[in-house]
Amino acid sequence: MKYRLKTLLLATGLSVASSMSYAIPLKPLDTDFTLQLLGSGGPISDDARASSGEVIWWKGKSKILIDAGAGVFLRFGQSGSRMEQLDFLGVTHFHTDHVTDLPALLKGGYFFNRTSTLAIAGPTGHQPFPSLTAYMDALFNHDKGAYAYLNGIYDGSDGLFPVSLQDVDYQKVASTKVYEDDGLTIYAKGIPHGNVPTVAYRVESDKGVMVISADQNGRDKSFIDFAKGADILVMPMAIDEDADEISSFMHATPSAVGKIAQAVNPKMLVLSHWMGKGLVLKDESIDIIKKYYNGPVYAGRDLSSYPMSAIKEQNNEQ
Repeated sequence: MKYRLKTLLLATGLSVASSMSYAIPLKPLDTDFTLQLLGSGGPISDDARASSGEVIWWKGKSKILIDAGAGVFLRFGQSGSRMEQLDFLGVTHFHTDHVTDLPALLKGGYFFNRTSTLAIAGPTGHQPFPSLTAYMDALFNHDKGAYAYLNGIYDGSDGLFPVSLQDVDYQKVASTKVYEDDGLTIYAKGIPHGNVPTVAYRVESDKGVMVISADQNGRDKSFIDFAKGADILVMPMAIDEDADEISSFMHATPSAVGKIAQAVNPKMLVLSHWMGKGLVLKDESIDIIKKYYNGPVYAGRDLSSYPMSAIKEQNNEQ
């Protein structure tokens, strides 16, 4: 009973006093094809959550990671995910709450035996934001990188595993294929997040389709076509309906999220990227979304899981 209570409390994002210093694993019960939110918060610590990050389980393994904001390193371990299993890492954009923990995750290569290449994709750059390749160079360049001692990630030397890098043109209307292997195909497409180069990811398989949108203001209609056919759609819920003009230039309001969900019509809508004020107004924001979208809406939290099998169960009940 005590263990179950601790697990429940950790799942809700509350702190748990324990004589043990080890993290309680919260690996999903179903890992066949499952979305798990690692971080469901934003760039301000008032949400008491980890920043943005999602892992996708496939055939029992943690195969895909989208973003690695502050706290995702911890949540990655708590979820039971393993860098040895990861095949693809997608960066949506270079705000700190989406990439801060990336170096720490890659540094873990020192501590296990992996030789296979990790594919990493991210957007092309636009001042003051770098491209993926420029960002990685700033971190790992042999001579001037902030973490030059980890330069071995480029060729798999010095006890590290190698990475391959792909810059995705965020200004293209059409999507770009960034990964295909083991029954999974991943596409990336630019989305409007103010003036920040940003991409969303679409993960396709014969078991279903997941679309993960990072921050966006909802004003690009081509995203609807990109997300069409999604069984699970993840949308950020960073602001409330009465947010100021600058905030709504950067982020979608609840009504904008509702209209996107209405047009895409996923079988499940998962809301993430909460901030303190947004959590206070959570119920109000979800009510606005439901004025447009009639499907199930889930307010995500750290380590919550959404298996594709739940979609099938949902359909059987209808």
